[in-house]
Amino acid sequence: MTTILVADDEQLIRWSLSERLQADGMRVIEAATGQEAIDKVHEGVDLVLLDFKLPDIDGVTVLRQIKEHDPDIVVILLTAYATVDTAVEAMKTGAYHVANKPFNVDAVSDLVAKALETTQLRREVRHLRAEKAQPYAPERIVGDSPPMVEVKAMLRKVAASPASTVLLTGESGTGKDLAAKVLHFNSDRSHKPFVNITCSAIPETLLESELFGHERGAFTDARQQKRGLLESADGGTDFLDEMGETVPALQAKLLRVLEEKAFKRVGGQHDVRVDVRIIAATNRNLEEQVKGGHFRSDLYYRLNVLPIELPALRSHLEDVPALVTFYVDQFNREFRKSVRGASAASLRAMQHYGWPGNIRELRNAVERAMLLSDGPWLEPVDFPAITGAAPIASGLSLPAEGVNLEELERSLVVQALERASGNQTRAATLLGLNRDQIRYRIEKFGLGKTTG
Repeated sequence: MTTILVADDEQLIRWSLSERLQADGMRVIEAATGQEAIDKVHEGVDLVLLDFKLPDIDGVTVLRQIKEHDPDIVVILLTAYATVDTAVEAMKTGAYHVANKPFNVDAVSDLVAKALETTQLRREVRHLRAEKAQPYAPERIVGDSPPMVEVKAMLRKVAASPASTVLLTGESGTGKDLAAKVLHFNSDRSHKPFVNITCSAIPETLLESELFGHERGAFTDARQQKRGLLESADGGTDFLDEMGETVPALQAKLLRVLEEKAFKRVGGQHDVRVDVRIIAATNRNLEEQVKGGHFRSDLYYRLNVLPIELPALRSHLEDVPALVTFYVDQFNREFRKSVRGASAASLRAMQHYGWPGNIRELRNAVERAMLLSDGPWLEPVDFPAITGAAPIASGLSLPAEGVNLEELERSLVVQALERASGNQTRAATLLGLNRDQIRYRIEKFGLGKTTG
């Protein structure tokens, strides 16, 4: 039953409103003072009819404390001393309406009915937001290994912080897009837009217009003004994926957005101001990019205030069984199957595989196995790409004096390219990498051009 609090120091007013609202099928509680009203709000109410002049505390102060307790409670202020200043102050503090005394009880009843619709709508919106955010709670991230526990703790801290810039790094397929959503949906920006922008997916000639928008006539076919993706996320989050792919000219404009929260549309003369959190992600080594002159150092330092590195799957292989179980459950629902899981032999094979494509590769492997398998368990034969691969560090052992990992990695890339006669795809296969990963290492070590 809907609960209404009537807070007024005049008993006759409380009685008349209570009688009418109870006749409308509502539960009514009463308060004669401001402090009593504040105390009763904590018991749980849907709407408050609040007198402006109470014997101990003025109505606006009570209103403020009610809103601090629960912003969704609708408050209608009742006053015999209505002025423009009173109404403005009340509405700024969060009053739904200011009603003058003396009032018509029927009119107040209608006003309460309309206000309750607002309460219901607000609560439904809050419920939908919570439902939407639920899959992105940090505790829903699969993995209890030390690297993943550390990442989840960092995501919680950063999501709750007022930081406007976050840099997510890590190899392709480690879950940077999921981490970005966790940061957004667990922040105070969760009720505003989350805009995902994959920088490499938009042609370079269009990227500036897509990000910043354009004015009418800025270029051929610009027949009307267009808001950009940065502006569309005002109040929320812009996720700039594959940030390392942006060109220096665009990087300078992004730097201004980060520093001044302002930019000009393409062809525009006036600044557009936005309040957005920028989450940038890259699988490239931006420090190396800066040294090579491909990425602006000032932008890198501005982005690198709060870096979060997503670990490669090979560094937390103990999470593989939990990840496999998660995806088996997911695909059972999607494909309407009843696979019980992966067999012990399959799990052993998967925990001895390097996963160059990381969690994305594991997900794809489980999906393929689920589609093709007819048995109750996923067996090694269902994972040909994995069970046919060489185990991690097969035949390798760490010398007592240690190794220079960078030199070792460069040597292995050179050997793979030589064995593959310069063919990147074959070299990548020899190292358990994908084509993007081998290209990154070719560029990183300055190995020059090779065939595709």
